[in-house]
Amino acid sequence: MSVFFYNIFLFLFRLGTHLAAPFNAKAKKWVTGRKNIFQKLEAAIPAHEKIVWMHCASLGEFEQGRPLLEEMKQQYPSYKFLLTFFSPSGYEVRKDYDGADWVFYLPLDGARNAKRFLEIVHPSLVIFVKYEFWFYYLKKIKYRDIPLLLVSALFRKDMSFFKWYGAIQRKMLSRFDHLFVQTPASKKLVDEIGLANTCTVSGDTRFDRVIEIAEQFKAINGIDQFIQNSKIVVAGSTWPEDEEVLQKAFTSISVQPLKLILAPHEINEKHLAEIEKLFPGSIRYSQLPATGSELKASNCLIIDNVGMLSKLYKYADIAYIGGGLKSNGVHNVLEAAVYNKIVLFGPYFYKYTEATGLVQAGGAISFTDEKKDGVLLRQLIEALLTDNAEYTFRCRAAGDYVRSNKGATKKILDFIQEKRLLTS
Repeated sequence: MSVFFYNIFLFLFRLGTHLAAPFNAKAKKWVTGRKNIFQKLEAAIPAHEKIVWMHCASLGEFEQGRPLLEEMKQQYPSYKFLLTFFSPSGYEVRKDYDGADWVFYLPLDGARNAKRFLEIVHPSLVIFVKYEFWFYYLKKIKYRDIPLLLVSALFRKDMSFFKWYGAIQRKMLSRFDHLFVQTPASKKLVDEIGLANTCTVSGDTRFDRVIEIAEQFKAINGIDQFIQNSKIVVAGSTWPEDEEVLQKAFTSISVQPLKLILAPHEINEKHLAEIEKLFPGSIRYSQLPATGSELKASNCLIIDNVGMLSKLYKYADIAYIGGGLKSNGVHNVLEAAVYNKIVLFGPYFYKYTEATGLVQAGGAISFTDEKKDGVLLRQLIEALLTDNAEYTFRCRAAGDYVRSNKGATKKILDFIQEKRLLTS
């Protein structure tokens, strides 16, 4: 892609989003969230402050960048921290996050927008997380000689950076002062395009984040009341495909008493009603506390809020992670594994390093559901809950895998200190 075609992409993206806004809630939030964005930035950010700017595409990238941001805030108290998001799914959830001094949408890329944004923000250090490459922002940051880091990056051979047509993408990578990648395979790809001297394998900061969450665990009101003396499957970030296979598996499962706590990926009234049809007698979390007879009769608790899932896995005997039955792939497996929980998911996981590593370590099992009958999932759950030795081995393997991969945050912080990118 040339700069000419990149500019056409930006124009079409802006046009398409504005046209979709009246009909699409996410597009509407994207547009309205950026209305008068520069005036809001100017009103919020003083000209004299020393600022670190971290940018995340969405919520998943924020969770990767969060441990680094919070450690930096502790180590560099004289700096203020700006957090920006590209997607509404990140901004709307974390707009009140108190770990940053300001949280904003990032204005759409472009020469004028990038120039004006940097004039207002005047950052001392810029950190982009994993997947976010904007040509003009990176160009203007480089021209202003502002230190620029990419953290928790993950590259695959099929990405445009490594294709004959990827010149502009390679140019964007070269703008970074340093690339912190998750895996040796990612570094090998970066090395092959001539950036070996600015690339380090640091690992994934998400390992540090989930360990931190687990160490700060606090009990969730009402969950023990629902569980009582049952075994528990916690199914997180589920899609309709996941919910259907879970329903079929639970219909004929032999292990009893067994209950399901289900936290869907998308929480809206229509989807919640569809789940209730699949699981008659289910209870929504917002309906707790329920009566004793209601709890005894129900084997499914539907989580109808956001922000609870990472702690819910603590209550699981088995964790099911959604998304693996769709080609887009499985969601975050580490949030469950950190609690020493065996993790189950569908066959679409190979592009996720942490999921692949967890399978190889023995802490996760992938299953297929070609017949759409839930039989394989049912058999897996039954086997694990009746074979204590196998269950214990796999649970321990899950937790060990997470803890053996911690430390990415420290490596990045050590680099910042060594290169004196910030001074306290």
